[in-house]
Amino acid sequence: MKKTYNKLVRDRIPEIIVKAGHESKVRILHDDEYFTSLCKKLQEEVDEFQESRALEELADIMEVVLALAAVEGKTPEDLEVLRLQKREKRGGFEEGVFLEEVLSEDTYNN
Repeated sequence: MKKTYNKLVRDRIPEIIVKAGHESKVRILHDDEYFTSLCKKLQEEVDEFQESRALEELADIMEVVLALAAVEGKTPEDLEVLRLQKREKRGGFEEGVFLEEVLSEDTYNN
């Protein structure tokens, strides 16, 4: 029985398939096709997390984010520095602040 996936998978998945006694057909993606597939994978993992709220799915999201950073020539450390800079400047998300609207300057004069 054949099942078609046509999606980016973790590097060791073909090895795991062989160890399970099955065969697979794979190819290596490059450049724009790899980037596009990583973006699709990121959305897939986000959707899975939203459905399950499983910590494992957050780990998968991080793995894809790190791969995207590498495509852009950046390291996990580069991401962490940027994250901390943004956090210092704009804050984090711990307080659950939900912006409903911004009042115009005219509203302040009334």
